[in-house]
Amino acid sequence: MDETKLEVRFTLASRRAPHGSRQGAGQQQDQQTSPGLVPRVARLLALAMRFQDMVDRGEVRDFADLARLGYVTRARITQIMDLTLLAPDIQEEILFLPPTTAGRDPIKEKDVRAIAAIPHWHRQRKVWSTVRESASLPLS
Repeated sequence: MDETKLEVRFTLASRRAPHGSRQGAGQQQDQQTSPGLVPRVARLLALAMRFQDMVDRGEVRDFADLARLGYVTRARITQIMDLTLLAPDIQEEILFLPPTTAGRDPIKEKDVRAIAAIPHWHRQRKVWSTVRESASLPLS
């Protein structure tokens, strides 16, 4: 009986470094060339606008329908949709926030939800200016 050995060697490169470990050279290069991430609050506002458009066109019946389709609670859909209650100029500023290149987003969704709960756009603008200043964002 003829025995032949077959030996296969290969190396797998992990794509994600374990928590707390050093990053590979390729990941560091990606961070340097990456344009950054669109802030979460901007993505949620864009999503809310898209949802409102879907409801307006009759693609979905109501926000409860969106919640069922998205596997989220109706309360969460309400939180997202309330972002459309912001003054139009605030919405525009949020949509054009600079990308986050490192760390956390300077403006949190929670802060913006508190502003959206204010029924007067003039008061919203005052609170927004303080939030924007605390996040060290330039005036637009």
